[in-house]
Amino acid sequence: MSKAIIFGAGGQTGYYLSRLLSDRGVHVVKTSLHGSDVPVDVACFSAVENLIGRCQPAMLFHLASKSTTQHDAVFDNHAAIATGALNILEAARRHAPQARIFIAGSGLQFVNTGEPIAEDAPFEASSPYAVARISAAYAARYYRKRGLAVYVGYLFHHESPRRPPQYVSQQVAQAVRAIAAGRKQRLDIGDLTVRREWTFAGDVAEAIAILTQQDRVMEAVIGSGQGYTIEQWIEACFSSVQLDWKRYVHTIPGFQPDYQRLVSNPGRIFSLGWKPFMPLGELAGLMVAGATPSRHAGG
Repeated sequence: MSKAIIFGAGGQTGYYLSRLLSDRGVHVVKTSLHGSDVPVDVACFSAVENLIGRCQPAMLFHLASKSTTQHDAVFDNHAAIATGALNILEAARRHAPQARIFIAGSGLQFVNTGEPIAEDAPFEASSPYAVARISAAYAARYYRKRGLAVYVGYLFHHESPRRPPQYVSQQVAQAVRAIAAGRKQRLDIGDLTVRREWTFAGDVAEAIAILTQQDRVMEAVIGSGQGYTIEQWIEACFSSVQLDWKRYVHTIPGFQPDYQRLVSNPGRIFSLGWKPFMPLGELAGLMVAGATPSRHAGG
């Protein structure tokens, strides 16, 4: 049985990737700082090296992060994302040089002009989070030149019932659930015209698996290429409980979003045979219900 280590398995992407690999007969070692997974701090080289040396994995996935662009998280982001990537790559070079390694990137680390973003777009250090992601991507490219099979997947927005509550997708879903139950009267939200992707995290996990199966080591944007406004997400969530969203939603005056449109150009990952499966309405219904789907991805 082949082995895989997922660093940052406690997040939504790690959860669905772990399920997918386990269903395919892979022995998955799940690490995180909290919860029931193996408690490994990815920022500690000795801990990462000991685990990789002991397990001798065929696959390594770096999904650990502090997923916020706020400056207050500058050191947390650097430790989890950038230092974590270096630790995994160097430990793999020493102990598992034949392993296939996945480093997660983000659509937020690119220059965003509002046009669809592909993997060859220029980087932009627009936040501490972007800085850490850019550092991890360059580390991947360096170790690729040292002979490691290092894949980078730039993940655009992806959602699931396991999304943390600070994200707008989950804020809306939880508010709609509370309104439908009579525990809440209204939803206050920012700019309804912001357009982004709303892809199911289980489908994204499938794309990660497909990318790392390629004999040609590469980088790829992982996203749907389909943008929806926050208004459309709100409407889909309220529709799942047969309510008219316009009766409950109030916009916040003067709200300034970080961007107006963030959408991928997923031509490369589509060419490998992957496309997202779950439609917007089904995803919204699952999140409002708070139900984890029985399937992990792709039907």
